[in-house]
Amino acid sequence: MLKVFLVEDEFIVREGIKNNIDWAKEGFIFCGEAADGEIAYKLIQSNKPDIIITDIKMPFMNGLELGRLVKKELPESKIIILSGYEEFSFAQEAVNIGVTEYLLKPVSSVELMKVVKRVGQEIIEERRQKENFERYRQQIEANKDYARSRFLEELLEGRLSTAKILEQGKELGLEMGAEYYQVMLFRFNNKNPGKADSKELLELKKKLDDLNSKYENLIFFNRELEGNVLFIMGRSIEEIDGTRIKYIREIKDIFSSYPKLAYFGGIGLPVNRLSRIPESYESAALIFVRRFIVDRSTIISSDELLEYMYEEDGSTITADQLGELDFKRAEDFLRNGEADEIHSFVNEFLKSISPKSQKSLLFMQYFHMNIHSTVISFLKGIGRIQVLEKKPFIEIEEIKEMLIDVQKVKDYMVEIISIAIEQRDLIRTKPYYRIIEQAKEYIMKNYANQDISLNDVAEYVNISSSHFSTIFSRETGSTFIRYLTDLRMNKAKELLKCTDLLCSEISSEVGYRDPHYFSYLFKKEHNCTPLQYRNMN
Repeated sequence: MLKVFLVEDEFIVREGIKNNIDWAKEGFIFCGEAADGEIAYKLIQSNKPDIIITDIKMPFMNGLELGRLVKKELPESKIIILSGYEEFSFAQEAVNIGVTEYLLKPVSSVELMKVVKRVGQEIIEERRQKENFERYRQQIEANKDYARSRFLEELLEGRLSTAKILEQGKELGLEMGAEYYQVMLFRFNNKNPGKADSKELLELKKKLDDLNSKYENLIFFNRELEGNVLFIMGRSIEEIDGTRIKYIREIKDIFSSYPKLAYFGGIGLPVNRLSRIPESYESAALIFVRRFIVDRSTIISSDELLEYMYEEDGSTITADQLGELDFKRAEDFLRNGEADEIHSFVNEFLKSISPKSQKSLLFMQYFHMNIHSTVISFLKGIGRIQVLEKKPFIEIEEIKEMLIDVQKVKDYMVEIISIAIEQRDLIRTKPYYRIIEQAKEYIMKNYANQDISLNDVAEYVNISSSHFSTIFSRETGSTFIRYLTDLRMNKAKELLKCTDLLCSEISSEVGYRDPHYFSYLFKKEHNCTPLQYRNMN
């Protein structure tokens, strides 16, 4: 119930207001009284009433002075002024300090109660609106990462017009307008055999977050296991170059304190239009796949790529060197690479072999057999050896064909690596598939439960809530809150179209305790009230 506090210097009037109204029966708590503003202010600070009824003319501190102090201390409290003075200046000042009602004495108990109830309803409605807004804000915040991720995917795939990029970017708090753009892909991981502990990783992440936030012309997207995507923006190529050089220098300084961690970055070509950002991303991705080839931690830009592709030290790569280095990179790619990176990896892998070695019959035979055995060994390790029906080239004539046509080598590598990664992904996603299906089934059975939460579902599938949140978003493409809201809204639309249930009843049926919040959320989602939706259908 709402609390009411009375400030009145006339004892008879104060006693009459306090005792002639059954405050509890009317739905209020009479929480205190005072004979002047000075005493009242101290009591109001401790009681924090919702409604304050005060006289204007009082000793020590009048009602307007009290109201001014209260509005600073408790801005949500409502003030009702009682006054025997009809001068306009009092009413005008009362309005200026935010007084809700101004009543002239004498006032009856019935009239006063009518005003108090009206003010009470205003408070309840304001609180309801505030709660609705806060719930919606929390929901928007929970979906923010998903919205950013979807925006990034559509942007990099070239599915957004310039107007859409600017519009959606603004909605997400991202200022995308610039003269030039450059995409950078970045990822770090543990070196073997040393491994950084969780404390070091959290500390590093905090440093990287702080670094990214201090650059106004840099937009950062975290793609979890896939690494990070950064947009460097500027008014000129020189400005982008300056930002990139400074940023990379700071990255290297940070990682110098973490010797157990390796990093790699690929920087795409600068472009001068939003619609060309996918081109910058493509060129960055071609560099990024070289993380399986390059031994050391580094960040490579497009104009530096040739240096890394054609480093020559006067020697020829031998079969022993290939076995010690390059096939370890192939094993690493089989464990951590992505399906859409296979072609790029194969091209980069083959470029690491010198032209002289590519013309050696014995060398290419050795190379071919080792690639095949590497894939076989990987498939055997995950228990899927039977799926590889492709046989290696063992005849001399077949090897000679490889020498003449390097595309045959590429096609063969792409085919067997694709098979291996497909099987790997099936194995990896199999347990998650079962978990997600169990979670969906639980949500479907319990969406009408007003108290269902992510923690409940995570407990049901027997994994931690943070881990469940991550895999649920990744596997379904939607956050838990977004998925639950969509399900509830779809069920609400079915009930609106197919039943004559009241909106308040439908609200309860789909899991919303407060019909006002249900109506508020429905309108936010569908741009119409539930009743308008029913009439349209």
